[in-house]
Amino acid sequence: MRKEFLFIILSVIVTTTNAQTKGNKVGYIDMEYILQNVPNYIEAKTQLEQKAQKWKQEVEAKKIEINKLTEALKAEKPLLTAELIEERETEIKFLETEKLDYQQKRFGPNGDLMIQKNGLVKPIQDQVFTAVQDIAEAKKYDFIFDKSSHLTILFAAKRFDISDQVIRILNRTEKREQLTKKQLKDEQAKEAKEDAIDESPELAQREKALLDKKTAREKLVADKKAAQEEAKKKYEEKRQQLLSEREAKKNGTVVAPSNTETKSTTASSGTETAKTTTEEVKPNVQEERKKALEEKRKKILEEREANRKALEEKRLKEIQDKEALKKANEDK
Repeated sequence: MRKEFLFIILSVIVTTTNAQTKGNKVGYIDMEYILQNVPNYIEAKTQLEQKAQKWKQEVEAKKIEINKLTEALKAEKPLLTAELIEERETEIKFLETEKLDYQQKRFGPNGDLMIQKNGLVKPIQDQVFTAVQDIAEAKKYDFIFDKSSHLTILFAAKRFDISDQVIRILNRTEKREQLTKKQLKDEQAKEAKEDAIDESPELAQREKALLDKKTAREKLVADKKAAQEEAKKKYEEKRQQLLSEREAKKNGTVVAPSNTETKSTTASSGTETAKTTTEEVKPNVQEERKKALEEKRKKILEEREANRKALEEKRLKEIQDKEALKKANEDK
């Protein structure tokens, strides 16, 4: 058996070598990889796994019931008659046979799980074989192997793998049924481009380089925008801090004269009535002046803030315009 297996491997290697020597075109697919990338198969497989899990639970429930009856018989055996013991043992054997039959029915070689699994895989396998034949005829392949089959492939270069092409054909067939005429035309143009990339490794590398460059450019723009937002946020925080400090300082200057007046009033206690009246009028005049100065200062601050916002908006708009112009030039 081992010699036969080695002979098959050597035959495949020799066939592949001869094919390459004669200039024949060889490719392969990975059926397992293809199945894992077909949405209908994944959904149906999930449902089948849920069914299998339910069947396992049913088998486990039968096993638990048999174990309970067996343990009960062991405990009660000294108290039972030979006739009752035989009756219970017969019942336990019947349940065990029933459990084994159920396991075989669900999980045996010809059981429900295997039948449904084959029914699930076969339609997709038929589609894959049709797609492989179309690719082989269109692109002049001489041999196409299945990497996941019983024929062992010791080494296979990635450039000969046409699994992604098969997946694209399967997805195209499903997608075309839902497209309008205009969308179908655009899709066919896109498909032609993809096929051209498959045919030319250099074009595929160029396409990948362009995609990487586009991704890097988008990341650079996103990072720059994030940096601008962060700088703007820090600026706003600093401005709010300065305004808070000014407000606190302003409140402190208003309170200070009040303390001075209190001290002055305390120091001048016991003076004449006329002098006391003059000191009462003087703080009122000072308070009015302070209010006028404060209003003027507030107005100046508001004007400065308005000018700053206008300048900030203008600067931000200039940056956005530059970025848009730069992006447009790069796209060209």
